[in-house]
Amino acid sequence: MKLQTNISFGKEHRPLDYDSKLLLLGSCFVENIGQKLNYYKFREIQNPLGILFHPRAIERLILRAVNEEAFDEKDIFFLNERWHCFEAHSELSNASPELMIEQLNRALRQTSEGLTTASHIVITLGTAWVYRLIETDKLVANCHKVPQKKFLKELLSVNEVTESLEATVALIRSVNPEATIIFTVSPVRHLKDGFTENQRSKAHLIAGLHQIVEPRKKLHYFPSYELVMDELRDYRFFKEDMIHPNDTAVNYIWEKFSGSWIADNAFAVMQEIDKIQKGMAHRPFDPGSEQHKEFLKKLEVLKDRIRDRHPHIEF
Repeated sequence: MKLQTNISFGKEHRPLDYDSKLLLLGSCFVENIGQKLNYYKFREIQNPLGILFHPRAIERLILRAVNEEAFDEKDIFFLNERWHCFEAHSELSNASPELMIEQLNRALRQTSEGLTTASHIVITLGTAWVYRLIETDKLVANCHKVPQKKFLKELLSVNEVTESLEATVALIRSVNPEATIIFTVSPVRHLKDGFTENQRSKAHLIAGLHQIVEPRKKLHYFPSYELVMDELRDYRFFKEDMIHPNDTAVNYIWEKFSGSWIADNAFAVMQEIDKIQKGMAHRPFDPGSEQHKEFLKKLEVLKDRIRDRHPHIEF
């Protein structure tokens, strides 16, 4: 797809190759691009605590990881026959409190590893709307269907977004001074807040974020939100819910991201991996035929070639 564009991507940065390590945190863009990076076998860690929507939730996770502040019984609660944590997505919720805490701390260790070893950290902001639990006066990452009357809903100001991101960057720099940090804003609209409220939220995120973006300090911005809203800007690029970008839109964003951020020498490897992935996904008419057995042998040769150059890659 070729569109006329005035969106700038910039090229003055350390590109991604197969020696790079990535940590991706935040909203849905992480899953979309993370799936592509995973498909092409880049070394990446995605959202160990699940999707995190607002800057304060991401800041809190990074603070906990940097300080090695383990989760314990006081950090979980029981509701609707499952244990939950206000700092994590519901995908980590569990019927067993022991397993819940174990999962949370495993995710925390994974986050800590990613923070200290990543060459690139991608942080995606989804919303500036936050919920404060009245009982504790603390912001939560996820409400877990706790009754709304137990929360106060607040909109982070532009300055509050900036302050949170500055704190996040300082925490990352304290354990990984050389990491390249890529910020982006999710194109997924939070329409449950309302159309006007969603626009206010995205505006606060973008304005607050651009107070800290500075390529010379390895703080970059990738315009995923602008690509969807200003270049694609048509409901045919959305799923049936008219909120989430569809595969065509995700592929378009990936094309722009890879063109801007992936090193030229990585594309040949990506093509080889794509060939292997498609071969593995192939469903033969006759699995026992000599033709298919020969096909599988050739596939293993291709895998071995990739692994000889990049031992970390597994299929």
